[in-house]
Amino acid sequence: MSLVEQIEQLKIEVAATQLHSSDEVEAFRVKYLGRKGILNDLFEAFKAIPNEEKKAVGAVMNGLKTSVQEKIDEASLQFKSKKGSVEVPDFTRPYGEWSHGSRHPLQLVREEILSIFERMGFSVEDGPEIEDDWHVFSGLNFSPEHPARDMQDTFFVEGQPDTVLRTHTSSVQVRVMETTKPPIRIVMPGRVYRNEAISSRAHCQFHQIEGLYIDEGVSFADMKQVLQMFTEAFFGKAKIRLRPSYFPFTEPSAEMDVYWGLETPADHRITKGTGWLEIMGCGMVDPNVLLASGIDPEKYSGFAFGMGIERIAMLRYGVDDLRHFFENDMRFLNQFKKTI
Repeated sequence: MSLVEQIEQLKIEVAATQLHSSDEVEAFRVKYLGRKGILNDLFEAFKAIPNEEKKAVGAVMNGLKTSVQEKIDEASLQFKSKKGSVEVPDFTRPYGEWSHGSRHPLQLVREEILSIFERMGFSVEDGPEIEDDWHVFSGLNFSPEHPARDMQDTFFVEGQPDTVLRTHTSSVQVRVMETTKPPIRIVMPGRVYRNEAISSRAHCQFHQIEGLYIDEGVSFADMKQVLQMFTEAFFGKAKIRLRPSYFPFTEPSAEMDVYWGLETPADHRITKGTGWLEIMGCGMVDPNVLLASGIDPEKYSGFAFGMGIERIAMLRYGVDDLRHFFENDMRFLNQFKKTI
């Protein structure tokens, strides 16, 4: 290898060198510019080449020396500026190694429920959590003396006119019916609030998914078929029953139970020995609700349903205390990493 080729190879090595500390900069300087460094060795070899080649070779050697000096100057300036500054540790960072997070169990259940109804042609709608009286109560056929309007059941934000934290996502139904002409086929997930004592079975905040279907000729049988399809898709259980119930905004109204079975002691416990488990409320939309939103009940009919996500999640994962979903206890949440 000729002297010029050696120098060109050294220039490539200099350009590729990464210096990470002041000690490395000094070692690099000694290696190339020291008394016994590479450049001194090259100058000794330079003396032996023919005079007619010295001009070209000398230019290449000067280029190498310049590259080395620029690398040293640049790195020295960088580490000098770092040395003059005081690095303050980030005391908000968690101690120890970073751990991978996981999706919350309520989010997992919410997305699975929504995906089932989206496959059936329902679209997802959202609405505000702070609502007025009309969208939470009056537009849904709640009478003025209904107990849900009392302060012991509902969180009031303001009065005259009443503004509340919504007690159900049915308020989104009213907003959609006011602005959308039938057919309407929607599901409405969201957080809701009620003035309840916190316990293993109740909380002042929880999550709901409600559904609404309005079109010409919609019947109770249509509702039963939709809920049957959901039950089979989510629980893998096909046997359901509808028990008469009452809700201000539906008539007739029903509670839907799914046959859970009595195969294990846990089945006996959660079904109270009956084998049946209540999943949701449902019913045909009351004509007064349609009229209040400007929809002709003589032409259109529909059904509505609603379920609590926490209750469904407790059944899915065998959780026995509702409070676990809100406490952010890593011992609880880490169990769901494998379900991402």
